[in-house]
Amino acid sequence: MPEPSPHNPVQYSGFHPLRLILVIFALLIGISFAAQWYSRNITMPRYCQYPAEETLQRIHEVLTEKTPAGNGDRKPYIIAARLTFLLPREGDEPLNSYLSRLQRHIERQCP
Repeated sequence: MPEPSPHNPVQYSGFHPLRLILVIFALLIGISFAAQWYSRNITMPRYCQYPAEETLQRIHEVLTEKTPAGNGDRKPYIIAARLTFLLPREGDEPLNSYLSRLQRHIERQCP
């Protein structure tokens, strides 16, 4: 009876790293699409409950002040800060440009 050897492709299936890479790549793409869908259909409508001007003011405070809420309620500031994760500021984008881009995004998402 012949012994299995790595040189005989009929008896040795071997490890195929390309398959593993393709599976991992497909999972990452799937997670990315799921996160975008969740952001667009679940998370963003939550922000539509608040006036855009109020949210933008809080985002401005979160980005410019050390303790924007002071001793007050932090929840509105946490909600505003989460929006910066949905639509992050680009590398050297000026604050006013970023806030304008956020406002346009909110206006498109919130009827």
